[in-house]
Amino acid sequence: MKAIAIVPGTAGARVVDRAEPAVSTPDDVKIRMIRVGICGTDREELSGGRALAPEGRTELVIGHEMFGQVVSVGAAVTRVAVGDYAVFTVRRGCGACASCAMGRSDMCQTGKYLERGIKGLDGYQAEFVVDQEQYVVRVPPALESVGVLMEPLSIVEKAIDEMLRVQIVRCPEAATTPDWLFGRRCLVAGLGPVGLLGAMVLRLSGADVYGLDVVDVRSARPTWLTGIGGHYVDGRQVPVEQVQQKIGAMDLVLDASGIPALEFNLLDVLAPNGAYVVTGIPGGDRPVQIAGAELIRQLVLDNQVMVGSVNAARGHFQTGADDLEQARSRWGTHLDGLITQRYAPAEFTSSSDPHTPDAIKEVVEWTTMARGA
Repeated sequence: MKAIAIVPGTAGARVVDRAEPAVSTPDDVKIRMIRVGICGTDREELSGGRALAPEGRTELVIGHEMFGQVVSVGAAVTRVAVGDYAVFTVRRGCGACASCAMGRSDMCQTGKYLERGIKGLDGYQAEFVVDQEQYVVRVPPALESVGVLMEPLSIVEKAIDEMLRVQIVRCPEAATTPDWLFGRRCLVAGLGPVGLLGAMVLRLSGADVYGLDVVDVRSARPTWLTGIGGHYVDGRQVPVEQVQQKIGAMDLVLDASGIPALEFNLLDVLAPNGAYVVTGIPGGDRPVQIAGAELIRQLVLDNQVMVGSVNAARGHFQTGADDLEQARSRWGTHLDGLITQRYAPAEFTSSSDPHTPDAIKEVVEWTTMARGA
């Protein structure tokens, strides 16, 4: 079969031949790939950045945002059947800590976890993949066109769930309110796929959502945001230090920008008792100057909280599938607008930089391989 591989630490990728995997144990699930998303992590790997090949190998098959169709299952598998659409999760536990033993490798305590397509395990940019049933999540047929969004959606599902759990523990009002997010003012910073999917989840909960970015209001990301009832804030016209003054304080800030200076400055936007959850991972090591004493005073005196969140557990993927179904019912084909660019495997690897400035989610279409393209 064909796959897309890199040599970690070097730039570029190529289409390679690999042996087609087969079901070999009772709990195995084999999936034919339909499409795989491309994200910032993939681009970092393609540029020679952070990546680790499987032990004893020099190449790593990339890709962790997958979507496909089940073609074979082991005798003990019950969660999916042949013909179902499905995704696999990304992280695999260390085998040593309590979190991983409980199926929560997203909260690994040792850091010795593995991740498909990123760290020590081949990924999903391939015609076929096999993994264990414990890592599979069924995707309803109605979500075929957007099922590839499940992995980035799982990231924000976890982040928002963590934020809500913290608020319920510490805020009396949140603990006694059926849906604390309803009517709350929420700011999403960075309108890439994670940010827009976060806005979607917040809108499904009835939140009043503002999205901050630095792109033209008529471009794809603001257009998609306003299509679900969000409000676009152009950071070039409303600098971060003026957001609270011009738009008002926010009960929740969800950062998906990965820009350190912005991430710290956004603390000024938080309302008293507000919560801030960070999912954006900065690149580089440029130092940032912050008003440390003022920041700490604000966090303490206004009862604010800041939480970092990464990866997701299988349950967050399942919540994502449920929310995508609800979003499909509410906004119909508008969801399809999140996928803006599609590449065949060879087209993706042969381009020096296939990324387009106005893109939201870009994907590699493996169905072209089945048609002989």
